[in-house]
Amino acid sequence: MKSISEIHKKIHNWLFTDIISAMNGKAKKIYTVNDINVLIKSALENSLPGRLSICAEISNWKDHASGHRYFILKDKKSQIPAVMWKGNAAKLNFEPENGTEVVATGHIDVYPPHGKYQFIVDNMKPQGVGDLQVAFERLVDKLRSQGFFEDSNKKQLPRYPFNIAIITSKSGAAVHDISDSIHSRWPCAKLSLYPVPVQGAGSASEIASAIANINKNNSEYGFDLLIVGRGGGSMEDLWCFNEEIVAKAIFNSEIPIISAVGHEVDTTIADLVADARASTPTKAGVIAVPDINDLLSSLSEYSARIKRKIVADTSLYHQKLDTIEACAAFKDPLYSIRYKSQEIEQLQSSLKQAFSAKQRASIELISRLESNLRRVDPLLIISKQKLALLNLDQKLKQALVKLTAKHRLVLASLVGQLTGLNPRSILKRGYSITRVKDTNEIISENSNIKQKMIIVTEFGDNKMIESEVKNIENNNKNEVLKNV
Repeated sequence: MKSISEIHKKIHNWLFTDIISAMNGKAKKIYTVNDINVLIKSALENSLPGRLSICAEISNWKDHASGHRYFILKDKKSQIPAVMWKGNAAKLNFEPENGTEVVATGHIDVYPPHGKYQFIVDNMKPQGVGDLQVAFERLVDKLRSQGFFEDSNKKQLPRYPFNIAIITSKSGAAVHDISDSIHSRWPCAKLSLYPVPVQGAGSASEIASAIANINKNNSEYGFDLLIVGRGGGSMEDLWCFNEEIVAKAIFNSEIPIISAVGHEVDTTIADLVADARASTPTKAGVIAVPDINDLLSSLSEYSARIKRKIVADTSLYHQKLDTIEACAAFKDPLYSIRYKSQEIEQLQSSLKQAFSAKQRASIELISRLESNLRRVDPLLIISKQKLALLNLDQKLKQALVKLTAKHRLVLASLVGQLTGLNPRSILKRGYSITRVKDTNEIISENSNIKQKMIIVTEFGDNKMIESEVKNIENNNKNEVLKNV
C-alpha cells in the first residue's frame, strides 16, 4: 500500500511534467481547481485499499439535523476528518462521545467542492469492548430511563405459593435444580413446566410468548408464581435473556416472576426487570418458597405460646370469677333488690316534697294574680269611664249652645251688612241697572253708550226691558230710547 507522501509525490510529478513541457515551448494544459481535486480523488481511489480500519480517538463530534455524524479521528501525531452517514449511524450499539477510543471501518474519499479528503465511516465500535456488551449497556440505559428497574414497579412475591410455573428448557439441568430445591423445602407445592428454548435464534420470542400466554390464561391455570431461568453459560449463550422483548414480557406480567439465569457472576436484563432475582436456579427455590421445617418449627412455637396464653388467661378468669362470687350480690341475692327498694323510697319522698313545694308556690302565684286582677276589674273601669264620659258630654252640649248663640249673632250682623250692600235693595227704592245686552257690562257713564246699541234695563221687581239707543245727548238731558 502506498503512503500519503507517495501519492503527493506522484501528483507533484504530474504538475512538474506540465511545467517542463511549458519550458520546452510545448503548449501547457490549464487546470481548474475542480480538475485538481478530481485528479487527487482519482489518485486516492486507485492507490488506497477500498476499505480501512482505523484505531483512533473521537474529537469534535457533531450530530447534524440531517442525521449524519461529523467528527475527527486523531492520535498523538495526526488527525483526519471523518463522517458517518445517517443510515450507518442509526446502527450503532453505543453513544459515541469526544474522547472515546474506537475502531472505525470505512474508506478514504475526497470532497471536491472543498478540496478536502475525509474518512467515510461505515461501522464503528469502542476499542476493547465487545458488541454484545455495548448492546447490553445500551439496552440497560434505555430500560432504566423507562422505569423498568424501579422498585415501585416490582410485585411482592406470595408468602406461601402452592401453584408455580417454571419457564425453561425441558432438557436442561435448571428445571431439576429448581424443582428439587422447591420440593425439598415446600413439598406441598405444585410445579408445572412450560418448556421453551433458552439459547439460540428465536429463543427470546419463545420465552416472551410463554410469559404472555401464562398470564392470559392464568384464570384457568391459577399460578401464584413464575420462575424463568436456565443454567450458566457465556454471554452469547445467555443473550436471549438480554433481549428487550423478554424484558417487556417480564415487566408486563401480572404474575410475580423470579429470574434465575446463569451463575452468581452472571447478570442479565431479565434479572434486573424481574420482581426477584436468584443467583442460580437452585437459589430460586429458596427465594420462591418457605422451608416447611422452619414453618413447622414456627407452628410448634406458636402452639406452645397459645397453650401458655390459654393457661394464663384461664387462671386469670378463675381469679375474676372468684372475685365476682365473693361479691355481696352472690352471697345475698336479695341485696340488690333491697338496695334498689331503698333508693326508690328515697326518690318517692323527694318527689313528694318537690310536688308539695311546687303546689304551694303555684297557690301563692294564683293569689297574687287574683289580687292584681281585682285591681284591674273591667266593670269598675267601665263604670268610671262612663261617668267621665257623661260629664264630658254635658260640657260639650253647653259649649255647643254657647258657640251656636255666638255665631248666630255674628251671622245676623253679616246678613244685615249684605242686605245693605245688595243692589236689589237699592232697586226697590226706585233705581234701575242698565247693561249692554251682548256683553252684560253695566253702563255707568254715557261714554260707554253707542248708537244702535241694544241695552237691558233691570228694575226692582226683577222685570227688564230692552231698548235701542237712538240718540246720545251730553247736556244732561234724558237719552231718547226706543223700546224693542
